[in-house]
Amino acid sequence: MIIVMKNQATEKQIEDVIHWIESVGYKAHPSIGVERTIIGAVGDNRDKGILKYAESLPGVEKTMPILKPYKLASRESHEGNTVVSVGPIKIGGPEFVVIAGPCAIESEEQLLESAYVAIKGGAQILRGGAYKPRTSPYSFQGMEEEGLKVLNKVSVKTSLPTVTEVVNPADVDLVESYADMLQIGARNTQNFALLKEVGHSKKPVLLKRGMMTTIEELLMSAEYILSSGNPNVILCERGIRTFETATRNTLDLSAVPVLKGLTHLPVIVDPSHAAGHWQYVIPLSRAAAAVGADGLIVEVHPQPEKAVSDGMQSLKPEKFYQLMDELRAITTAMRH
Repeated sequence: MIIVMKNQATEKQIEDVIHWIESVGYKAHPSIGVERTIIGAVGDNRDKGILKYAESLPGVEKTMPILKPYKLASRESHEGNTVVSVGPIKIGGPEFVVIAGPCAIESEEQLLESAYVAIKGGAQILRGGAYKPRTSPYSFQGMEEEGLKVLNKVSVKTSLPTVTEVVNPADVDLVESYADMLQIGARNTQNFALLKEVGHSKKPVLLKRGMMTTIEELLMSAEYILSSGNPNVILCERGIRTFETATRNTLDLSAVPVLKGLTHLPVIVDPSHAAGHWQYVIPLSRAAAAVGADGLIVEVHPQPEKAVSDGMQSLKPEKFYQLMDELRAITTAMRH
């Protein structure tokens, strides 16, 4: 249920409504807009009729049911678009944000060189995986905590905020102590224990769409994080599994405008994992910007031919610089 406060509602009236919502067994999720405050009341639907009583409380204009199963992620529950801060970088605002770096952290030298490439090209956030969930148990699984230490060290040297994947609920506290944003990978989109755990984190969460996940299922996964108390969620389209074998996955660019219509959360695109080959990354990135994504996460490696993970889909520095030049031209043209 959404409780819409009157324009002139006082802070005390808003606080009283929040207290009342919690007193009847629901969680209150206020969204303070420019013109008015909206309070989402989320909980067990069996006794939701009691929430209609809120209309008699001082400062309340009306109550409205949220028809979507994803209550907090829906546009009804939030006025305007959510802007998520990753360090000093804001995703979901007017600026198109690029996250760049290698799939896996291999060494301090490799990550530092990748960071300098990212900075030179104009990327705002550094990516690098310390934990790598792989299809084969014999593939490189990541440097784990040593990789996190390298990530933090490079972040301090370059002043780039960072994002890295967390794969185990038990590791959330450790990962968030080193990284600026936590990534939930495609294989963990419906790992509900992990989603609840990052929902308790104070760090923003980059939630990737699973390869077999519908848009509604992605939003329900986001709902787990939001309902656990973390409002800072960024959605990522990274390709879905279809019958097509020419690319690693099929990038669902239609997901961007569809999500933009359904949710207030920022939406970015990962063309690297969708394509599986570097030669498709630039055209897919151009398309992502043109279709209205808030940003990109791309794989960049100083020597992709020597990468221990996903070298085939990683851009070399010169190709990354070309991509960034083209993105600037597209985003500038779109603003005009």
